Amino acid sequence: MSTHQQAQAYNYKVVRQFVVMTVVWGVVGMAMGVWIASQLVWPQLNLELPWTSFGRLRPLHTSLVIFGFAGSAQFAASYYAVQRTCQVRLYSDWLTSFTFWGWQATIVIMLVSLPLGLTTTKEYAEIEFTGAVWMAIVWVAYGVVFFGTLLRRKGTHIYVGNWFFGAFIVVIAMLHVVNHLSIPVSWFKSYPVYAGATDAMVQWWYGHNAVGFFLTTGFLGMMYYFVPKQVGKPVYSYRLSIVHFWALITL
Repeated sequence: MSTHQQAQAYNYKVVRQFVVMTVVWGVVGMAMGVWIASQLVWPQLNLELPWTSFGRLRPLHTSLVIFGFAGSAQFAASYYAVQRTCQVRLYSDWLTSFTFWGWQATIVIMLVSLPLGLTTTKEYAEIEFTGAVWMAIVWVAYGVVFFGTLLRRKGTHIYVGNWFFGAFIVVIAMLHVVNHLSIPVSWFKSYPVYAGATDAMVQWWYGHNAVGFFLTTGFLGMMYYFVPKQVGKPVYSYRLSIVHFWALITL
């Protein structure tokens, strides 16, 4: 298949869009990290304003790096890899475009709300109830696009990288919904349905698994596609890669 034919067969536009935003949010989020780290040495850098204080910018820094930078990178990689390994175009161009703009809207909500002090105070889950609901809607759309593409694949086999991407999507959805179960009291404030120690346990069940799946599993899927592609050789011991997948998932 020629390069022109591939461009028509596959949806590379959304991949390029997510790659660009990976760079943008990476630069903004990491620059934010440098700024707040500098505040620990030079406190006057908080400008004596509440919305530029360390306490408000630190969760913004982590959210931009995790969801803006890492999230956009995994959207891009999964959308690219699932098309190439399934040999079909992404399911629904409209829904695919919605996931891009919807995810960027989620990051903008964080960018605006967190410096204003509108936060759940939960690590890696600071976005308030209305933003969390929107984030869940976008994530479900992402799952529909990814698994819809898998169902339309030309072969019967599912490449191991797609197992990692699929697990990443399913588990993050579960973690997000359970940890954000809340009772809203206004558009910008809610209280968790859990109380006391239970709330703390649910939060860090979410927090540790967010690292394990949002910052690990999706990137392993990326590795299983791009490393063999770059070296021009198949994965060493495909059977071992399947063992790797199930070992990670069951831990």
